[in-house]
Amino acid sequence: MVTDKGMRSTLAILLAGGAGERLFPLTRNTAKPAVPFGGIYRIIDFTLSNCINSSLRRVFVLAQYKALEMIRHLREGWSILSPELGEFIETITPMRRMHKDWYLGTADAVYQNIESILLEAPAHTLILSADHIYKMNYQEMVEWHESHEADVTIATIQVRPEEATRFGVTRIDSRHRITGFEEKPQHGKPVRSVFNTEMVSASMGIYLFRTQVLVEALFEDAADANSAHDFGKDILPKMVSRAKVVAYDFHDLNDKSVLYWRDVGTLDAYYEANMDLVSVTPLFNLYDTNWPIRTSLHQHPPAKFVFAQEGRRMGVAMDSIVSPGCIISGGRVMNSVLAPAVRVNSYCDVDKSILMHGAEIGRYSRIRNAIIGPGVRIPEETEIGWDEEVDRANGFTISEGGVVVVAESPAAAYATA
Repeated sequence: MVTDKGMRSTLAILLAGGAGERLFPLTRNTAKPAVPFGGIYRIIDFTLSNCINSSLRRVFVLAQYKALEMIRHLREGWSILSPELGEFIETITPMRRMHKDWYLGTADAVYQNIESILLEAPAHTLILSADHIYKMNYQEMVEWHESHEADVTIATIQVRPEEATRFGVTRIDSRHRITGFEEKPQHGKPVRSVFNTEMVSASMGIYLFRTQVLVEALFEDAADANSAHDFGKDILPKMVSRAKVVAYDFHDLNDKSVLYWRDVGTLDAYYEANMDLVSVTPLFNLYDTNWPIRTSLHQHPPAKFVFAQEGRRMGVAMDSIVSPGCIISGGRVMNSVLAPAVRVNSYCDVDKSILMHGAEIGRYSRIRNAIIGPGVRIPEETEIGWDEEVDRANGFTISEGGVVVVAESPAAAYATA
């Protein structure tokens, strides 16, 4: 059994440099892992919380795209480990020590930081994505890796065959040995799981390497001019035939009837994951004290709801998450997620929406099925989410699922139907 002390031989590397184009315009000014989620959190908080709860105390965060907001968030909220004990959460931006380019792919991002990895001399290196929402004890994966004497262990999850185009698909034998790996197959006939022929065993983008095996693979990949320098496309398909690669079946600590692992990389996936949080019995449990989700908490006063005066409409919020610093001033909020310091003014109706930090909704406005960005001021008597043509005329982004995204404060003069 791997103990907390034994986990000190494992180094975690969080890939946090993605541009997040499919989340635009939420990623216009910040990296995808720093996008707010669930009111008070950032997307990266969930993977980092998994690390801390799994007793991983050495973590590199590889940043690149518009990283300032994320770097500040990590400094303010995640400086919780002891340097004296060799513990750290360290943000690394491209230093171009291995070549003159920025990060060319997931594998190249790790390759460019080989010197930092070797300096830590870990027995194992765990590669993680910083933009997924889930709960997982990585200590259990390390135990599985060591018990199977594996060179590489890939965390897998069962998905429907029609979803295979979004994942790396593994072929696994009855002993959990991976004998094939295909990245995002488009041919419509993905390999079915040996454990459930109705499903496909998909990679979760979580890879545990013996460090020496990883280093050798990265040097070989860097010398290949035809490589995309990506773990899923290049490294792992080659490793299957030359090393012992095993699958670790995802053990979900969320403790629900269905497995919860979400890539919130599109506007609709992001919106739906947030909306789940305000349901009576959400699929993802934020309130589990046995597996706490940490974040950077700024100083805000308590949330306030006014007016409770005869003849005035009272501020109310139902089936919603309301963060500190919010003021619901004679408005009504339903089925929504409000980040800190949001203000909803008198006679407003907000339904099935996400209001990010510091957003303000002007009087007599009606907002539904929308994401209102940080600091956005919505003018009085505005309707958003009620007429798609009007929303488009006003320059708002509309997702495939019909979610309206307002990333910047609109002008006071609005187009009308």
